[in-house]
Amino acid sequence: MFKVRLLFVLLAAGVGSLVQAAEVKVAVAANFTAPMQRIAAQFERDTGHQAQLAFGSSGKFYAQIKNGAPFQVFLSADDDKPAALVRDGLAIASSRFTYATGRLVLWSAKPGYVDANGAVLKQGGFKHLAVANPKTAPYGAAAIETLNHLGLLAECEPKFVQGENIAQTQQFISTGNAELGFVALSQVMQDGKISNGSAWLVPNALHAPIRQDAVLLATGQGNPAAAALLDYLKGDKARAIIRGYGYDLQAGARPQ
Repeated sequence: MFKVRLLFVLLAAGVGSLVQAAEVKVAVAANFTAPMQRIAAQFERDTGHQAQLAFGSSGKFYAQIKNGAPFQVFLSADDDKPAALVRDGLAIASSRFTYATGRLVLWSAKPGYVDANGAVLKQGGFKHLAVANPKTAPYGAAAIETLNHLGLLAECEPKFVQGENIAQTQQFISTGNAELGFVALSQVMQDGKISNGSAWLVPNALHAPIRQDAVLLATGQGNPAAAALLDYLKGDKARAIIRGYGYDLQAGARPQ
């Protein structure tokens, strides 16, 4: 009799966990693709919840969310767009926090092509420089700011090959359509080092901080998976993954 009761309790607990498991639709900035794929897999293993991920430019996601796209959590590549969604009444102010601070790199798929100080930009022996659309991609805006700070914007602008987002920008470089370009460190980093090609890690002083904010959208209120994912991003497991892709960490609540 005891065994039967124990089996019933275990089955009930299993059914309960299945009932509680939920799904969350997440809009994710393209630069955060690799770490978020790993985080989502670990999140599902640890919580039972599933995260449906869509990757793209933060600017386009912002426009889509304003037009009713059914996302419930937004992981932006900046802090401006989540703040704007809060002002628009489309996101929950108290949920907004910085989950990572991005690093910009000048990268080439060719080993030895980009030097450790970025002098290749001043030498100008390249025909094409890949840059993400600065109007929709925060890393593109940081690239423009960097070139302007170096006094090289006017010289380099005619050589721009513009990507719709940071993922397409990296593709231009990796396929040889541009000899070099500005991408996120996370896209070319693996196991704590540049995985291939050559790169210059752009000093933080050359552009405004790339604070990447997460926010719960109004459509995600009441969804346990949405709340759980945002909490998970603040935890040690997620932070270890994020740090492993070269991001700085300063997660915390944002000013209201």
